[in-house]
Amino acid sequence: MEKLGNVERPVSFETVLAELTGMLVEVIGEDFLVDVELSGETTFNEDLALESIEFVALAEKLQERYAGRVDFAAFIADLDIEEIMALTVGQLVTYVTGCLGSPDGMRSGGPATLEPGTPRPRLTPLRAPERAPSRGDGD
Repeated sequence: MEKLGNVERPVSFETVLAELTGMLVEVIGEDFLVDVELSGETTFNEDLALESIEFVALAEKLQERYAGRVDFAAFIADLDIEEIMALTVGQLVTYVTGCLGSPDGMRSGGPATLEPGTPRPRLTPLRAPERAPSRGDGD
């Protein structure tokens, strides 16, 4: 739940998507998101070309941000390899909102609050590439 004044409300899909966008910028860098429109349908493997070490870094960011209320490792452990390869940003956002007690989430977690004054990452319009560049390709 997100606290707005004295009223708690469910954390929305859009709020978590914006926060996840900020985490991805920290993990893979803004340059790699320039040519990708980040949405619920964006895939971690095909569109973002996320490497395993970057998944680990993302798990740490989720742990940090949500103070242990989101167990990314357990979420991934419940998936088979094909599901992991096809995992979308929307699936992860839905899992997170569920862990935070949102009615539009997959799992019900306990009530959660977001820290007041937490800056929201800005979403910028991005173009979808045919294939995301590999971070191993350098100049």
